[in-house]
Amino acid sequence: MRSSGFVLLHKPAGVTSFQALFPLKRLFKTKRIGHAGTLDLRASGLIIAGIERATRLLPYLESADKVYTFRLHIGFLTDTLEWDGELLEQGKPISVKRVDLESILPLFRGKIEQIPPNYSAIKIKGVRASDLSLQGKDFELKSRPITIYDLNVIGENEAPKDSSGEAFASFDLECHCSKGTYIRSLCRDIGLALGSFGVVSHICRKQIGSISLNDAVLPEHLSDSSIISPEHILPYPVLILSQEQAQMIRNGNWIPWKTSVETLPPENFIFAKNEMGEIISLCRFEPGRVIPKFFIGQEE
Repeated sequence: MRSSGFVLLHKPAGVTSFQALFPLKRLFKTKRIGHAGTLDLRASGLIIAGIERATRLLPYLESADKVYTFRLHIGFLTDTLEWDGELLEQGKPISVKRVDLESILPLFRGKIEQIPPNYSAIKIKGVRASDLSLQGKDFELKSRPITIYDLNVIGENEAPKDSSGEAFASFDLECHCSKGTYIRSLCRDIGLALGSFGVVSHICRKQIGSISLNDAVLPEHLSDSSIISPEHILPYPVLILSQEQAQMIRNGNWIPWKTSVETLPPENFIFAKNEMGEIISLCRFEPGRVIPKFFIGQEE
C-alpha cells in the first residue's frame, strides 16, 4: 500500500517545479504527485509536494502567505524581469543608497495593485502569457490586488557577472507577501519608484504559511522517511475514530459526534484518523456530527 502525505522539498535553481518532482516519482513509484505554488526556473526554495491522495489537500496550501528573499538590481530592464533576460532598457547612471531604497519601501507595504510579468503562467483566452511573449504577440495584463505584509532590506550586494545590463546598485531584501505576488514585478516597480529600472536575481522561497525551508530536503537526500503526515502541514484538529466510525466515514456517511472540537479553522475542517493513527479523511465538523469531505487514506 502506498502512503499519502507531503514532502517538503528544497528546489534548486535551474530546474522547473515540475522537474523537481521527478526524484519523488521515482522514489515513491507513483505518478500521483503534485505541488503547491510554482517557483520560477531560476528560483530556489521551498516546495510542498503532495503524494497520492494527499494531492487533494494541495489547494488548501496554495492560499497561504509566502516569505521570499531576493536580490534587486537597479539600472536596467529585461523582458523576463530577471538579470539575464533580453535587455529592453538601460538606465542612465544613478546613485542609489540603502537609505534611498528604504525610503520608498513603505509604498509597497500593505494592500497594493500589481501587474504580473509578461513571462508568467497567467492565461489570456486560454493561452499562457509566457507563450504569447515567446510568440512575439502584443497583450496587456491587468493589475491584481496583493498584500505585502513586510518588506525589508537585508543588505547590499553585487549583480551577477552575466547580467544583461549594468546595475548601479544591488540589494538583498526579504518579502512576506500574499498568494499571487510576483517578486519579479515587485523589483520592476521598485526600480521605477527610484527613477530607474529594476530586475531580480537569487529568488528563494523561505516559507509557505508556517512551514520553513529549514525543514525541507534536497532532492539528493530524499528517502522513504521524507514523507510527512498531513496534520503536520495543515493545522486542522485530529479526531480518532473507532473501527465502525472509520468505516462509516470511508463509505461517505456522516457520524454523530457529541464532544466539542477546539481550535477549529474558519472552514471547520478536521482530520479523521483510524485506531491505528492513520489519517483516512478530511472532514467538516458541525455541532453534533462529523461529515466526510473526501477520503485520503490508504487503499485496502
